[in-house]
Amino acid sequence: MSTMSPAGPPEAPKKYQPFVPETMEMKEFTLRALLLGLVMCVVLGAANAYLGLRAGITIAATYPAAVIGMAVLRIWKASVLEENIARTSGSIGESVAAGAIFTIPAFLLSGAWPSFRPADAYWKSTALILVGSILGVLFISLVRRVMVEDPELPFPESVAASEIHKAGQRGAQAAKYLFWNIGVGGVVYMLGRFGLFAADKDFHFNVGSLGHSQVRLGSAAGANTLAAGGTSMFAAPSVSPAYLGVGYIIGLRLASIQFAGGVLAWGLLVPLLIFFLGPQIHAYLPADTPANWAGQAGAVWRFIVRPIAVGGMLVGAAYTLFRMRKSLTAGLGKALSDLSQSAAERAKLSRTEQYMSSKVVFSLIGVMFVLMCILYMYISGLVWPAILAAVVMILVGFFFATVSGNLVGIIGSSNNPISGLTLSTLLIAALLMVALGVSGSSGVAAVLGVAAVVCVSSAVAGELLQDFKVGYILGGTPRRIQIAELIAVVVASLVMYFPLMLLHEANIKAGGIGFGDRQLSAPQAGLMATLAIGIVGGDMPWPLVVVGILFGIAMIMMQVKSPMLVAVGMYLPFETTFAIFIGGVFRALGDWVAERRGYNAAQKARVENAGILTASGLIAGEAILGLVWAGLQFAPKWARPQIFEYPSYLVGGMIVLAGLAGLMIFLPLSSAGDPSEPAPPTAIM
Repeated sequence: MSTMSPAGPPEAPKKYQPFVPETMEMKEFTLRALLLGLVMCVVLGAANAYLGLRAGITIAATYPAAVIGMAVLRIWKASVLEENIARTSGSIGESVAAGAIFTIPAFLLSGAWPSFRPADAYWKSTALILVGSILGVLFISLVRRVMVEDPELPFPESVAASEIHKAGQRGAQAAKYLFWNIGVGGVVYMLGRFGLFAADKDFHFNVGSLGHSQVRLGSAAGANTLAAGGTSMFAAPSVSPAYLGVGYIIGLRLASIQFAGGVLAWGLLVPLLIFFLGPQIHAYLPADTPANWAGQAGAVWRFIVRPIAVGGMLVGAAYTLFRMRKSLTAGLGKALSDLSQSAAERAKLSRTEQYMSSKVVFSLIGVMFVLMCILYMYISGLVWPAILAAVVMILVGFFFATVSGNLVGIIGSSNNPISGLTLSTLLIAALLMVALGVSGSSGVAAVLGVAAVVCVSSAVAGELLQDFKVGYILGGTPRRIQIAELIAVVVASLVMYFPLMLLHEANIKAGGIGFGDRQLSAPQAGLMATLAIGIVGGDMPWPLVVVGILFGIAMIMMQVKSPMLVAVGMYLPFETTFAIFIGGVFRALGDWVAERRGYNAAQKARVENAGILTASGLIAGEAILGLVWAGLQFAPKWARPQIFEYPSYLVGGMIVLAGLAGLMIFLPLSSAGDPSEPAPPTAIM
């Protein structure tokens, strides 16, 4: 009989060794790295504000910021930790923009603010964004260590970004795809605005035959009949580098799900309502609705279909949180356990584990709480409800910031359901206001104030934890990363109002209505405004919202991958979702060609990187020049020359679309390289 040798003492887990050893000192927090990061923070933040207000989607800036930072800092032969500081402070602007565009326009859409001019909105917007951003940094700082070191959190985008920094020259070479396509995206957008081609086109079609179509209500020959028929419309895909780029990045599967919502709205609901209501619908629409069929179809979509989409988005947000319930619970447990860390344990920390002390963090949170009470009192004109709103904001904000960080560790910041977390916050705050008997615009303002701060803090917290993980892998100093992030969020908060204001006012100048217009739909902010008004103000189109809720439940029962995306597709203009879908088709065609050519995994990784950078460049180019065009709306007319008085979509637009298709499909394929070359780090989106 064999005998078993006694087991020895269990081996202590090996300490993680970062890329830059903790004992090595090198340049990290330098002026050049910080200034470059702040420039990227403002530019990428403004670009995402443009994209989010128009398409309802923001794109994570970590990857472009890493590539730009490496390309520029290589001129001065900067260290990898300087590149990390530049990327860290440069990418946070996207999160600040996401939090801002999801909530700030809701104050205007709900009527809580009389206008969006600086005198009415700048300081309120800036204060809400600033407090939310700082709280996001502080909240996640309390739980940084335990979440960054958790082996069960893969942090896919953090790993990709850190590998790009490690790859060195390969990442710098990739910058050409980004910079060249920034130019292409901007030039294409401006040529469309100058009238070389038409970027959009509406097609009208008959739904039945007006005056002849009828619906028999009964089986008997003499049963009553309902006169029916009318004319509806659908839009061709926008020739938009930004929308096509978004579709390319999210891929055909997600783009198809979102486009399905647009097809449901404009292929089913709008034609169905037009068919049954016919010409008599005009008598029930707002007085400023155009008398033509196109105007009536647009009004049906805006006042009937969109509230149904709101109900669907509500269910989609709740379902997203339900599916992530285990991750949410785990995130909160980790946060609470980390707060019990002793001072003796903190004193033993090495350079790579140094971060702000808990006393400093809690003190700053207390200061932010007092400022929030004052701000809510100022916004709402109420005292005790404002204090209660601030308490809710602190408690729910910390919970959701931790949740956001945990989710980023699992799925990356690109897929972080910030709008779902914000909707939950808004519902909690709204129900509390109703319980206190608060109503009207004051209550709506208080509810939106809570939602705005929590939305910004959750977005910033998730992005910062992702940056902490990159720093952990590379060997960065957490305290310096925190300082860089605090400076960056302050700068982003001070300037984020201006791209929002510029886009809003320029849309009005061009004949639109600003936020909520077809060209500036701001879907998440519209949803927040609708819910706040409906619950607190008592002005919710509940029958339509309930229809949307039941529709969302039906999608869950049919196991639709993302009910939220379908509902957002119903809410967005059809030309937007159509263009995003076409971008996804371009991505699928490129993948198909790569497969047909027999590329191996390394070649496919290079094609993927080049494709993501190409799409990111197109997005950034249109977004940057879109802000320039918005500014030109206030310039003399000669600054906006028109090449053709009646530009063509079917000729000029299709030629440009075909050119963009060739660029987005074949340029990435040209970067496949030799099959024997090692695989580069891939851009995980």
